[in-house]
Amino acid sequence: MDMVLKVMIADQFKHITLQQLEALVALVEERSFSDAARKMMLSQPSLSKHIRNLEIFVNSPLINRTKTGISLTSEGTILFAYAKKILKLRDEARDKIVSLGDTLSGHVYIGTSTIPSTYILPPLLTGLKKDHPDIRIHILSGDSDDILEMVLSSQVEIGFIGKHTHDSRIVSEPIWQDELIPVASKGNPIADLRKVTFGDIIREPFILREKGSGTRAILEDYLKTQGHEPLSRFTIACELGSSEAVKEAVISGLGISILSIHAVKREISQGLLTRIPLEGPRILRSFFMITRRQFSPMQHHRVFIEYAKAYPLEP
Repeated sequence: MDMVLKVMIADQFKHITLQQLEALVALVEERSFSDAARKMMLSQPSLSKHIRNLEIFVNSPLINRTKTGISLTSEGTILFAYAKKILKLRDEARDKIVSLGDTLSGHVYIGTSTIPSTYILPPLLTGLKKDHPDIRIHILSGDSDDILEMVLSSQVEIGFIGKHTHDSRIVSEPIWQDELIPVASKGNPIADLRKVTFGDIIREPFILREKGSGTRAILEDYLKTQGHEPLSRFTIACELGSSEAVKEAVISGLGISILSIHAVKREISQGLLTRIPLEGPRILRSFFMITRRQFSPMQHHRVFIEYAKAYPLEP
């Protein structure tokens, strides 16, 4: 690309509007022009025009249109990421101005690992919504390592992860208790034993969470501190990317696993899974709330944080 063209494109970027960026974000999140237009309360031609103008200003296609939906081009992926940040900064500016008054409202951006996002936050947020209807919560999910990066990059303001971090840029505080328990499918003979050791478990097909997950990190630490064989000596059937996927694999009989008690309570009560009676100390961990050390919470952040700390999480 010659220098003149680069300068022309750079000049065109200053004409990009917030509404055009909102159109791009809505399109990616809703996966269709009609749904995105409905979300923004625009006509579909108006939304399409916003996208076309963005492509003109960027001098490149942003969206791949196919029969099965839409996807982002390389340029679209870059612009979408910055659009999310820009719109978040706009919301933060609004929240800071609103916080000068007495009205308790605002947006809270949360990043959370699998167990909190699936099993803890939904009922917590239901209660929060009843008490503070004007506080809006935005959630991004990932494994614990993903959430740490989201907090450090200011993509989210508050994170919930399943392992402690020693990163000096982060304030980490234990907030909820969890227990990891071994489970098997209904009828698996190992669950009928009176006591099961890790020597028994190591010989069974084992379904493992992916690297980066808090569940896997806690299990690895427990095996090391208790003097058991490492995960590399287990009979690994497969590695999966979420507790839900692991749970379904166990129910189907692919193997056994060790999961958060919060992830399997319902299936145990329904008889789909059986808790294996593990011999030895319980596998306990905390979930941690993390923020950037420079994070300055506003009133609605403080309300959410205190509500989360007081939430009565039952094992």
